[in-house]
Amino acid sequence: MAVDVNGRVIGCCQVKTHGDGSRELASLVVIPDYRGKGIARALIEKNLDENQPPLYLTCRASLQSLYEKFGFAVLPPAQMPPYFRRIWWLFSRTHRLFPRSEGLLVMVRDRDPVSN
Repeated sequence: MAVDVNGRVIGCCQVKTHGDGSRELASLVVIPDYRGKGIARALIEKNLDENQPPLYLTCRASLQSLYEKFGFAVLPPAQMPPYFRRIWWLFSRTHRLFPRSEGLLVMVRDRDPVSN
């Protein structure tokens, strides 16, 4: 969690483990007044530092470039762990009902970035 100088929670992020053993970077949120100040970056980096790859995530397609900066790559359905394949499959079926909605990506960070 991220807190302000008064101890008020201003953001959070977690890594959760699913029944198939896969772990997901999830629940990233920063309250609007604190967005654009590096809070999300700090939360992501802390979770990545504390959790070894592979880590998965689901996100809106428009967030692909954000997560690529942290070493995540889009994962094709055939390579997804069972939990994420089910989520992707359900979304792809219901997405047809809302054709204007944004696509869903499953991404993986399967190794630590190479240090320079």
